[in-house]
Amino acid sequence: MRPRCPVCRLRLERGEEGYQVGAYMFNIVAAELIFALIFLGVLIATWPSPPWDLLLYGGVVLMVIAPFLFYPLSKTHFLAFDLIFRPPSREDFK
Repeated sequence: MRPRCPVCRLRLERGEEGYQVGAYMFNIVAAELIFALIFLGVLIATWPSPPWDLLLYGGVVLMVIAPFLFYPLSKTHFLAFDLIFRPPSREDFK
């Protein structure tokens, strides 16, 4: 990802130690929610005889791939969450 927004020049990492941990947390929560929603959707759609093997192996593949696919999005969501509680200062644009 770029270090700054190309339009407004806002730093995308706001300079605190451990800032990435929040993005990691958003990433893991998003991956787990996506897994749960897909799992429940397939389970409800195919009830009373759900494809347990597909749910098992598909779930494993999804839980391995999803964090890699959603990391840029989760980093952006964490930045938006951080900006709500800690508005940008002049140093964030330098």
